Amino acid sequence: MGSSKSLYFSEEQNRLAGLSKALSHPARIAILQYLVKNHTCMVGGLMESLPLSQSTISQHLKELRSIGIVRGEIEGSSVCYCIDEEKWKELTEALQGLIFDVNKTCCP
Repeated sequence: MGSSKSLYFSEEQNRLAGLSKALSHPARIAILQYLVKNHTCMVGGLMESLPLSQSTISQHLKELRSIGIVRGEIEGSSVCYCIDEEKWKELTEALQGLIFDVNKTCCP
């Protein structure tokens, strides 16, 4: 969305849209599921689990890191990736709030 259009929406709406955009690819969902299950990983572990090349996995990790939901720490010549628990909590609370609001106002 162009920056001029985003001005018409609340900070919360823009934040949730940005988080949702980062989740909008099945490979990113698979990466997050892997990280949740394994708590941490190197790209090699993801390459063994997903039918994607190292460069593609790295690009998806870059997208997830850009919103802060995944963080990477350098360990020797590799990067160890994990879920950022604070950002994960923020995401789940935002999504739960949206879902709860819909359930409260849904038609019978």
